[in-house]
Amino acid sequence: MDPDQPDEPAAQLDQPTKDFYLCALDLLDHAQVPYVVAGAYALACHAQIVRHTKDLDVFLKRADVRRAMNAFERAGFRAERTHPHWLAKAFDQRDDAFVDMIFRSANGLCEVDDDWLARGVPGHVLGRPTRICPAEEMIWSKSFVMARERFDGADIYHILRARGKELDWDRLLQRFDGYEQLLLAHLMMYRFVYPSKPEHVPDDVIDRLHARIRLPIPARDKVCRGTLLSWDQYEPDLRRWGYEDARLQPYGNLTHDEIDQWTRAPK
Repeated sequence: MDPDQPDEPAAQLDQPTKDFYLCALDLLDHAQVPYVVAGAYALACHAQIVRHTKDLDVFLKRADVRRAMNAFERAGFRAERTHPHWLAKAFDQRDDAFVDMIFRSANGLCEVDDDWLARGVPGHVLGRPTRICPAEEMIWSKSFVMARERFDGADIYHILRARGKELDWDRLLQRFDGYEQLLLAHLMMYRFVYPSKPEHVPDDVIDRLHARIRLPIPARDKVCRGTLLSWDQYEPDLRRWGYEDARLQPYGNLTHDEIDQWTRAPK
């Protein structure tokens, strides 16, 4: 996407907000914090879908969050671990604009790792060169967003329409290890949405996914994995019908306290 075109994600931002976001990227670079830009800027880069936004999302590793927060604080900005199990924020001096520093998904999955960051692609934010989140990780992280108030399926299908022929499908399949049904569901939805472009999802990938999900499944506890997709829509399964929460250890990566805090938090 041309960084100079007027219709870009930041087109409606005021100048102080633009200056803060440019400063934020400089601060992260000077602190030598590896990151890639996500959110609306990554969607515009990969899918040519422009969504005007008032925040800036970056993916970084959990181990680097404190260093990133320190860089903002030394520069006079407020930083906080808004949701300690997946997200920190840094705010401009007006408390009007903010940077989301994301190190994994809210459900405890999709932890940002070295490979995620190393495969960032060249892009621009406000005309400034920077690294953009890989398309494969965009698909991976967005696949679990199926809440009542937000569903990221359309973003996934737009990315597949634009990038399907050049995706690293082997790496994407590795990301979905253990969650093959979810990836297959999104790929079939893509083919429903774009019946004239089925080749953007190779038949070989569909066949491999079908083979994986046909393998015998070992006996499991009574677990509901719907909680990995929506934080509230599967509450009846947990409270009334006796299902275990797939976000919880040992099935997932979260604790009871982390889930309770996230459930109570403003969304």
